[in-house]
Amino acid sequence: MNFKNKLLLSLLMICSSITIFAQDKQDKKVDVNINLNKGNDSQWYAQPWVWIVGGAVFILLLVALLKSGRKE
Repeated sequence: MNFKNKLLLSLLMICSSITIFAQDKQDKKVDVNINLNKGNDSQWYAQPWVWIVGGAVFILLLVALLKSGRKE
């Protein structure tokens, strides 16, 4: 490697290490709030019936697309 490449690589490594150390210097306290209530306000995509209906629609679309390309 020539001198320019070594210099550029060294500067890149120094900048990345500064970034990594800067992220590590933040406050070490962690505030975690996990709410596992399954009330009426739960997300729509967390419901199993949504995944079942979505899978059925996907399979029907896939069958329709594959069947329309076939000539009989």
